[in-house]
Amino acid sequence: MKAEEMLLWIRRYISVWLVLIVAFIIYIYFYSTDTSLGARSRLHHQIDSLKTEIARYNDSVVYYQQLNAALRTDPATMERVIREHYHMKRPHEDVYVFE
Repeated sequence: MKAEEMLLWIRRYISVWLVLIVAFIIYIYFYSTDTSLGARSRLHHQIDSLKTEIARYNDSVVYYQQLNAALRTDPATMERVIREHYHMKRPHEDVYVFE
């Protein structure tokens, strides 16, 4: 009797249309190209990596702005940067280049 009662309950409360609508919603949620969970996770990962890249570029912009301001005002900084960039040395110095 238990199985027959369950079958009657299923027939009474669950219709074909309900099953089709639920199946359609599940399909859209998991397998649709624009709104699927895989696409969302890829987009969130791309957003996170782009935010990290933006932060890195902002840090380098700040560094070069400070360096530019120091080069305009401080001759010692200008000498240091030029000597490092062109591997120049004074007569009593040795230059070691690490790459």
